[in-house]
Amino acid sequence: MRLALLAPLPPLQNGIADYAQAWMTAVRGAGVEVVVPPQRQGQWDTADAGFWQGIDGVHAELGGGRGPEFVALEQLRARFPRLPLSATVHDPERLIWRSPSPPRGLGRWLAAAPRPLPQLLALSQDRRTLARERALARQLDAMVALTRTGGQVLVERMQIAADKVHFIAHGNGVFAPQPLPEATPLQLLYFGFIYPGKGIEDLLDALALVRRQRPEAAVRLTMAGGSAPELAFGSRGDYVAELRERAQRLGVGDWIQWRLDLPAAQIVPCVQDHHVMLLPYRDSKKLALLGRMRGTSGALSWANACGRGVIASDARAFAEEVSHGNGVVFAQGDPTALAGRIIALVDAPAQASAWAAGAAALGQQRQWPRVAAQFAALFASLQESGR
Repeated sequence: MRLALLAPLPPLQNGIADYAQAWMTAVRGAGVEVVVPPQRQGQWDTADAGFWQGIDGVHAELGGGRGPEFVALEQLRARFPRLPLSATVHDPERLIWRSPSPPRGLGRWLAAAPRPLPQLLALSQDRRTLARERALARQLDAMVALTRTGGQVLVERMQIAADKVHFIAHGNGVFAPQPLPEATPLQLLYFGFIYPGKGIEDLLDALALVRRQRPEAAVRLTMAGGSAPELAFGSRGDYVAELRERAQRLGVGDWIQWRLDLPAAQIVPCVQDHHVMLLPYRDSKKLALLGRMRGTSGALSWANACGRGVIASDARAFAEEVSHGNGVVFAQGDPTALAGRIIALVDAPAQASAWAAGAAALGQQRQWPRVAAQFAALFASLQESGR
């Protein structure tokens, strides 16, 4: 089978590009020939008949507000009615969340303006965007959601048959297990791209509460991750500098180590040098007007792969993802609740060991070779059905 992949790929700095690179390597290992189509001026070239005549199926990674993959799927369905098309939807319950058409006139200015104007533009165009998403969803042969919760809301919002959406969990690497660090200090880790909306301010506020309530506690936090991610709605100033200043103002600067733009080779030892990973995400109130994001996190897959538990907010589908004995959730946007989870871990450090065991078991189930085999089986079934 020769499969074309429509997806952002490194060196783009975002979680979907990282996922797509790992996915492509794994699916190739499962015996599927995966090729990347040609592009023209940042758009996928769907008119190259010589390339597409040799393709048995197409899979796209949809999410992050990107339009090229969505538009390419529309064009391919129109040009090749019998070509099997599928997509992983990273941010359900929507496919794309904002219009994939280039803005014109005032819309072009709004799209390039500071927050919240790009979000307001997306809201003004939402009815047309949703209709376009539903039309494409009906024309796709299969969609994949990385969480069961995401699959459910995708079916409901796209108004499609439930058997069109498949749950295949986020894959993770295969790494040698390592024991937890010594009991003290309690080593906490934030890992992932660093940008507004991740709830990092709540994490710093919670750390300050822990210090005030337990000044004698031995707690350390590492902030590790990409400092310059590619964002759908743009960034704002020097966000990392704002966070550093906030930490100093709160009196927890000396509890924090910064490991920005961590090289790939250092990710596993970094995660395994800590007791627990923290995912304090918040659901965007502006995006909530368009739908509910019920996806997962690439950082959480690293925690599973490395055998480390997670303290996560109840944003996205984290309640589902942290229901395997691999961690605990707290109410998003509530630093007091997060501080309570950290203090509970200080008082009962053995809990980290229990979570680590749950994470390791889940990570074994979700190793990339197993996940890739599920995708390969899905693609084979689509090819056999022949539309």
